Amino acid sequence: MRTGDMHRETKPWRVVFLLSAIIFLVICMPVSPLRADELHDCMVRALDNAPPDTTIGELRRSCREKLAAAGPSERIGQKPKALVTRRINQERVNVLKPFTIMAHKPNYLLIASYNRIGYNEDLYREPERDMDLGFDRTEAKFQLSLKFPLLVGLFNDTLDIFGAYTNRSFWQVYNTDESSPFRETNHEPEVWVQFHPNWELFGFRNTWNSFGFNHQSNGRGGMLSRSWNRLFAWLTVERGNLALSIKPWYRLPESGDDDDNPDITDYLGHYEFWASYAWRGHVFSLMSRNNLESGFSRGAVELSWSFPFPGWPYLKGYVQYFNGYGESLIDYNHYVNSIGIGFSLTDWL
Repeated sequence: MRTGDMHRETKPWRVVFLLSAIIFLVICMPVSPLRADELHDCMVRALDNAPPDTTIGELRRSCREKLAAAGPSERIGQKPKALVTRRINQERVNVLKPFTIMAHKPNYLLIASYNRIGYNEDLYREPERDMDLGFDRTEAKFQLSLKFPLLVGLFNDTLDIFGAYTNRSFWQVYNTDESSPFRETNHEPEVWVQFHPNWELFGFRNTWNSFGFNHQSNGRGGMLSRSWNRLFAWLTVERGNLALSIKPWYRLPESGDDDDNPDITDYLGHYEFWASYAWRGHVFSLMSRNNLESGFSRGAVELSWSFPFPGWPYLKGYVQYFNGYGESLIDYNHYVNSIGIGFSLTDWL
């Protein structure tokens, strides 16, 4: 054991304990009676009938007064829109504004994410020319995911074309003995066409479908290089506060000399299944990947929970648990069992 090993194993958990205490105290604060989604929905409805010279500030002030006058009990009694539909409506309001960039996948920061299994340093030691290289089991993890419109309102306003970029980074921020390096960063640009058929079956409405191209890589060379290209479909149905989606894909083949990870579909499979449920500002999400296809031997499950900070409508607490393969590209064939806590800026719903 090197001199810094004991220090690296204990110090991150002090951060986890402190963060947990802060989140607990914030949750216990008095609850604000006016939620951000209620205010936004009111402003979207008012926008349709507002005079052309009405400002955003005037709309916001009018809706705040209207919702405050209605009282919490009356607002709760209103029938809310299904949450995927609400997000689609919000995006339609903002999509044609200049300089618009919108959230794509969840955006979050896990201040501390602990992997009970640990990480495989052998992958890095020879390329980094450091045979004593060691990684902490606790690191920070964050995801930044943005999308932007390319062409919208095509074919009589039935089809749109979007592009997006997602960055997921794994940062050994507490590993001061190794100068706190970024252990892995995954880049994921993609482009797709989307439409909203609104088909209904068994009470579920198919509100959003897309078909596109996806590239994912870790931007590294040599022995640490990982990448693949896919064609994908993404089908989403909703019912009230519940959203279900399935994302099948086909990996575009590469030549043997250029393929950094020829067996990646053995671990990441050919699909992902997502389920998200919203309840009083909380969002619970489940991801399952390659479990049925691999006989539950090489799949992955991710559970996440975002919860509101009363009085902080645009920032949430966030807990994420991952078990299986493919948390990152460098770990696609390495088993990970991790749990992290931090903050969420945007979620699926």
